[in-house]
Amino acid sequence: MFIQTPASRAHFPLTPLYECSIFTRLFSDPTGANDHNFIGPYPADEPAFVDAETGTTVSRVQLKRLALEFGWALSKPERIEGKKAPRTSRGDVVLLYSPNSLAYPMVLLGAIAAGLCCSLANSAYTAGELAFQYTDSKPKTILTTVEGFAVVREMFEKVLRVGWEEWKTKVIIIPDDFEWAGGKPAPKTPVSREFDALLKMEEMLGIGALVEEEKFDGKLTHETAFMCYSSGTTGNPKGVETTHQNATSLMDMSFHISPYIPGVDSSLAILPFYHIFAVIFNVLYSVYRGIKCVIMPRFDPVQYCANIERYRISLSMVVPPVLVVLARHPAVDQYDLSSIKWLWSGAAPLGASLQAQVKKRLLSKRKPGSVLYIAQGYGLTETTSSSHIMPLSAEGTKLGSVGVILPNLHARLIDPEHEGNDAQAIDVKPGQPGEIWIKGPSVMKGYLNNPTATRNTLTSDGYLKTGDIAIRDEEGFYFIVDRKKELIKYKGFQVAPAELESILLSHPEVADAAVIGVEDVVEATELPRAYVTHAKPAKISSRKSRAAFEKSVVKWMESKVAKHKYLRGGVVVIDAIPKSASGKIIRRDLRELAKKESNTAKSKL
Repeated sequence: MFIQTPASRAHFPLTPLYECSIFTRLFSDPTGANDHNFIGPYPADEPAFVDAETGTTVSRVQLKRLALEFGWALSKPERIEGKKAPRTSRGDVVLLYSPNSLAYPMVLLGAIAAGLCCSLANSAYTAGELAFQYTDSKPKTILTTVEGFAVVREMFEKVLRVGWEEWKTKVIIIPDDFEWAGGKPAPKTPVSREFDALLKMEEMLGIGALVEEEKFDGKLTHETAFMCYSSGTTGNPKGVETTHQNATSLMDMSFHISPYIPGVDSSLAILPFYHIFAVIFNVLYSVYRGIKCVIMPRFDPVQYCANIERYRISLSMVVPPVLVVLARHPAVDQYDLSSIKWLWSGAAPLGASLQAQVKKRLLSKRKPGSVLYIAQGYGLTETTSSSHIMPLSAEGTKLGSVGVILPNLHARLIDPEHEGNDAQAIDVKPGQPGEIWIKGPSVMKGYLNNPTATRNTLTSDGYLKTGDIAIRDEEGFYFIVDRKKELIKYKGFQVAPAELESILLSHPEVADAAVIGVEDVVEATELPRAYVTHAKPAKISSRKSRAAFEKSVVKWMESKVAKHKYLRGGVVVIDAIPKSASGKIIRRDLRELAKKESNTAKSKL
């Protein structure tokens, strides 16, 4: 069954949207023929996921079978080889705390097939951070790795003060090897008696299988399928309730935009699967479009380039820091990257200069007329990833744009000074900056256990207030200016950090950059300050050379921007720009650094 939504003001035609579970949408036969040679609309024996290091492959038919087996074991209370399996039932939450691996898609889809909700945790979380998500989402089971178990144990025993006997049956261990998928077994290593007592993922396979997945048809499609945690527009991390309808709608709305060839094109997954961008487009969309997804556990510049060559990768979801690598890292010259046709950037603003640098470098090594698209999109966890995407036909003419709004969605740009009654919000004119409000079937259900934050983010008529400032040109293309809360106010002027960062990255000696506002008490205003890393740190090893470089960048910027955008707060060289795993600049860390610098300066006076 599918539904239609009112026509959007997008460049794309209206898309039919189906009311069913994620699992059904990925694996059901659209023709109703039930041909065992096909899983969904694609051949059953086609590779679905591949481990980049070992080459171990899970086919589409394996993926479905293993997911149904794992889902069956999750939903049964039987003992497995003397180990008590978790007791779960439809609607329960499982917490997945793991880096990228070949097992991740299988356990995620197995849980969804069992009708469970997946709480996806950052694999770099400390015990305290994990405890917050555990307490908030209240999972019945935790799926983690051998490495992650140490953090899980610390969370229970030191943070939550829960004894071993109370929590040992809550944990399922995801193995480090891929023997369960036909790969080589890992060497046996000594383990503790307690660890040995835990239930292992591979012990849950091959015992039984769900006859079919739990159904989420009609209104049930609005039940929560998974939760990624986001700070939203403000505040502490919040569980974003993403429904089956949200996820399937986003995939359906994206179908005709990406010209991939099933069984031919392949993607290289480097972004963490707990992030909405990766779980949608690397895990779910790869299965949905019938393209092979090669998985790396984490990003490494040399291995990234090596894997593009080894697997003849044609597309990759990236974040701007990865494009910085492609613009400057020597590994780019050591491997054949000519198979790459699409680089889709998200999660953080991509500057036009960086986009042009990468394209020029990669195309310089190819035959004339070679195809290479480097485009960015825009979206949030709250919009199930992308809400805007660059049409490939316009990729070379709208540098710096995040593209146009997806079909079936609506967007408004609201005067950023607007506060209070949503009904009185004023739309800005084309070319003027405004806060993006988005409405449509991929907008989240709400924030878990936080009705106040939900009311502050979703309007009564269904618009999501993103907190991001954008400009829309007369052709409907959007350009992200910055976060509403991060705009620098210099003497009444609004200065966008993202704009200045984009310009700084075009400086030949700046490897990375971030801009914040620092308070000037005397002038009663904020001053833009840039923190940068040098492309060749050895050139500024002395205090004098560093200071000279910082001053030269300040002077250089004055030739690039209007006077109110001058870096009056100065330029400071640091070793690395603090960023999240998804590539977003952690500005609060820079603000703390600025405070320390200010306090140090005052103490010297």
